[in-house]
Amino acid sequence: MSPAKGGGERGRPERRGGKRAVPGRAGGPKAAASRTGGPKSGGSRGAPKAGGSRTGTGRGGTSRTGAGRNEGRRYEAGTRGQAGARPGPGGKGRRGPEPGGLGGDQVEGRQAVRELLSANRRTVRSVVMAEGMDAATILDEIEALAAKRRVRVEYVSRRRIDSLARTEAPQGIVALARPVEESSLESLVEPGPRGRVPFLLVLDGITDPHNMGALLRSAECAGVTGVVLPRHRSAHLSPTVAKAAAGAIEYLPMVLVAGIPAALQRLSGFGIWTVGLVGEARQTIYELPLEDQPVALVLGSEGSGLADLTRKRCDALASLPQHGSLSSLNVSTAGAIACFDVARRRSAAP
Repeated sequence: MSPAKGGGERGRPERRGGKRAVPGRAGGPKAAASRTGGPKSGGSRGAPKAGGSRTGTGRGGTSRTGAGRNEGRRYEAGTRGQAGARPGPGGKGRRGPEPGGLGGDQVEGRQAVRELLSANRRTVRSVVMAEGMDAATILDEIEALAAKRRVRVEYVSRRRIDSLARTEAPQGIVALARPVEESSLESLVEPGPRGRVPFLLVLDGITDPHNMGALLRSAECAGVTGVVLPRHRSAHLSPTVAKAAAGAIEYLPMVLVAGIPAALQRLSGFGIWTVGLVGEARQTIYELPLEDQPVALVLGSEGSGLADLTRKRCDALASLPQHGSLSSLNVSTAGAIACFDVARRRSAAP
């Protein structure tokens, strides 16, 4: 936790007498017209009353009452298989990212927003933070990174955060940024820095955004060098995926393809060994020589697994050995185990 400074840095809230004052407000709130994107004076629920003080307890205080709490349920377009918007507060639907691209233009959650700013790989238009949040080192880091990158930080009411958010727990912070750019399949098969051998993850029909986000987070931590996703019938980088991935989307090159079977055929032509994970395969992933050759792990949908044509296009099929009574693992768990097994063997190879 950084010590309180008497003068208050530009772009960050001053700390006076244990209170976290909103920047640009001397004594009381200014007219709402001076706050871009903020609530209008007297016209919006949750806007401060004229002449009142709208401060939370400072970083040196004990609390910012109620900050970051979920005031009503928020639904994101496509949470259920990307099938469309479900109603949020007031019965209004939430718009998802524009079709055709990866998405990632709205990032919610503290870890995801910090990595967005820290990675510095795409333009961040603004960061919106709730007033009155409890003291946290990560919030200081976000403000410092935003100031370093000259990103505007806007402090708004919790009700305003609730109206902006498309996840159920944005943790009091929303960032708006340029969407994540797609890579090409050809770029994924090239050796990485210092001759790093390609290690790809191909996800066929993963529609649950929490599973998608968890897979991306595990993949990045295990050293996966690229991810292949289908353009249709798949979760992409919605706010829920970005939050569950906890910043992984800032570092993983990703490709959208028209069809996974055709992409697998192309990968094989590039010399990438494609390995599909299926529960009924006789050989386990531990038996395959994955230490030093280019490989792509292929995972199927949560319910039906790999499609028939996808299976046929894989160079090999492998299973994860199980010793309990249940028949299968969650796809994000299976993917994490497989990715880290490859990472373990590669790190142990001479």
